[in-house]
Amino acid sequence: MAPWATASIWASATSSKTMRRRMWPQLTAAVSVAAVLAPVQIVVATEYLSIDDAQRELFPAADRFVEVIPVLTPAQRQSVAALAGPQPAHRSLRVWRVLRGTELLGHVFVDEVIGRQDFITYATGIDAAGHSLKLEVLAYRESHGGEIRNAAWRRQFEGRQGLGQLRFRTDIQNIAGATLSSEHVTQGVRWITALWQVILRPDAATSP
Repeated sequence: MAPWATASIWASATSSKTMRRRMWPQLTAAVSVAAVLAPVQIVVATEYLSIDDAQRELFPAADRFVEVIPVLTPAQRQSVAALAGPQPAHRSLRVWRVLRGTELLGHVFVDEVIGRQDFITYATGIDAAGHSLKLEVLAYRESHGGEIRNAAWRRQFEGRQGLGQLRFRTDIQNIAGATLSSEHVTQGVRWITALWQVILRPDAATSP
């Protein structure tokens, strides 16, 4: 390579390095500003009610909540699945018999269903006559869809009796921006209602 060419390349490289050193603070600042302005999904796991609080909200007249573990036969599992219809992923379910003295007032259920990416913990109740009670959101763990905590939406479940009154978009309306959350919680309540009908309602043991 000719000496003049080597000198030219060296001068160009040196000039480029000098320019980078001079521009570095501005580039760093620009990257920092871009990072601040870029949309970031912040997921905050928020707990709104304890299980005890939810039980008292659902059955204020109760004096005892006795936890039970539902045990289903294969045939009962098939019946629940057929009645409830398509389901999202569930993580856990807990059930309590609700008593006032020796009188059975109903049952409380705490269930967890998948929202978009994480699980929603909610509680609901069914009284001894089979009427659904209001829905309580205990914990929400996603950045979108938290509108299901709106009281007006949760009240849609109250007073309904049976699966024929728990149809998504027909009986329980969707929430714009929270479609998966509202649909999956509704499907979860249908599964709870089917479970109650098959093994927990007062006459379930004598039903054919």
